[in-house]
Amino acid sequence: MKNNVFKKIAAIIVGVLWIAGVWTGYQHLYGADNNSDNSSGSAGTITIGYQRGDIFNLAQIEGGLKERLNEAGYKVKWKQFTDGSALMEALVAGSIDYGRTGNTPPVVSQSTGSDVVYVTASSSKYEGSAILTPDGSTIAALTDLAGKKVAVSKGSSAHYFLIKALESVDLAPEDVNIQYLDPSEGRIALENNQVDAWVVWDPYTAAAQEEMNAQILTTAEGFSTDRDFILSSKQFASENTDINQIVVEEMANSLDWVNNHKTEIAEQLAETLKLDASVAELMVNRRTYGMDEISDEIMSEQQDIADTFYQYGFIDNQITVTDAWLKTSD
Repeated sequence: MKNNVFKKIAAIIVGVLWIAGVWTGYQHLYGADNNSDNSSGSAGTITIGYQRGDIFNLAQIEGGLKERLNEAGYKVKWKQFTDGSALMEALVAGSIDYGRTGNTPPVVSQSTGSDVVYVTASSSKYEGSAILTPDGSTIAALTDLAGKKVAVSKGSSAHYFLIKALESVDLAPEDVNIQYLDPSEGRIALENNQVDAWVVWDPYTAAAQEEMNAQILTTAEGFSTDRDFILSSKQFASENTDINQIVVEEMANSLDWVNNHKTEIAEQLAETLKLDASVAELMVNRRTYGMDEISDEIMSEQQDIADTFYQYGFIDNQITVTDAWLKTSD
């Protein structure tokens, strides 16, 4: 009888140890949260929203931002979003602390009364934004777009770029036949000659150039700086100026690192974004990565977006973009 009791106890101990071993192995391989940094920290968790291939994603690859926040006692949780609209909704709802978008989403969000604020900005990336025409097109100048079908994503940075490009040759949006299509739809439309031109950004620009020999009618140079912005809520950014400073400093450091490791970055983006190597290389090599401090000049660029979108009815309310400029030094 005693032998049977001992055997049962031994079996239970072995079972418990086996379960503990399996759980330890699972955590070692996969982590408790695939999007989280689970380093020890007592100050709280900083949740960062990103899209695949954006500057936060590059900082995630480089690792310095996470390390610096860990050293300050914070855990880091990364949340991936498929588009800027979903990311902005999460930021407004308070489910992320920082997020990156292009230049038009913060304007649109502010026009709806949100308390989103600008934390810092990236350097211009106009080289990868372009008005594309299909191979063999007879369109040779912006004036040739009059009466033509042009695909663009409504309310996007490309939409603003298109308006400014048309205005430069005394054309208004109503002078062309604008087709509001998301990037995947725009690519199909251009490839099948359903539109005459397509306005878009990298990696879509690079993919169209490399894979279908699309031609660049013009880049955004002179029409839009097409910056990225790192955004937060006014309450969070106002109460956490120390974290803002870490984000600003380490994003600059991360992007400096990227500029010196473009081959490695292109390889990683080709894999994560499912791009041909030539597409990733073109996208990465034509851009100089970096961060710029928010300035009067940058806010003037944003104000022109706001005024332009209001003029053409793409936002309902006039706004003063500097109201969303958190001047922590004041």
